[in-house]
Amino acid sequence: MKPIITIAETTLPDGTVLALQEHDGRRFLLSDKVQIASPATRVSERELARIACAPFRPIRQPRVMVVGLALGELLEGLAEAVPQKRATFYVGEASEQLAEWHREFYPDGTFATDKRVFHVKGCDTAALNSLDAPLHGILIHADTAPVLAKGRGLYEDRRWLSVAYDSLAEGGLLAVASSRRVPKMDRNLENAGFEIAYHQIEANPHARRPKLHHLWLGRKGEYVGHQ
Repeated sequence: MKPIITIAETTLPDGTVLALQEHDGRRFLLSDKVQIASPATRVSERELARIACAPFRPIRQPRVMVVGLALGELLEGLAEAVPQKRATFYVGEASEQLAEWHREFYPDGTFATDKRVFHVKGCDTAALNSLDAPLHGILIHADTAPVLAKGRGLYEDRRWLSVAYDSLAEGGLLAVASSRRVPKMDRNLENAGFEIAYHQIEANPHARRPKLHHLWLGRKGEYVGHQ
């Protein structure tokens, strides 16, 4: 039996222990010994980026924020879905240590090599308000993104959703994926002003009994292309 190897570990300011582990060639990110990113979320992270960013393919300079760096799968999916050289990708990640792990252990990854990527210190309302131009998209995977106090997701916070709405350009999308149904997700997005579309994603298309993950797209107003 192959051992579990702890590649790196750190304690965050709030006391949370964050660890990067590897087993049989597969890597996992754990928060207080609970997996928050792994090969199990890879497909839905990539599909989240592909589906959510499809409307932005004609835009010359799309601006998209990824909420939380995790293992980088969502960012990798974004880079594939949005090939424009003048795009801007903001990665909202409060942990500088996690950013350093990517530079050290994923030196060929998008976060370390793509000049379109900018690291934003955090993904809270202050981080959104710090951006100097409206976003075309905000991408969150509920399993891998940072959470608020008591384990609540940002997408469950009225104030954060309101600021996210204001941070988007007309026609911009807030996209949230999750391995489970999120209670009141539709209502939370509607109350913030978004028009909602719902999709299901096969977490592993090659499995005999594919598990479905969930994707909500919240649109702000009417889409305006070619910006």
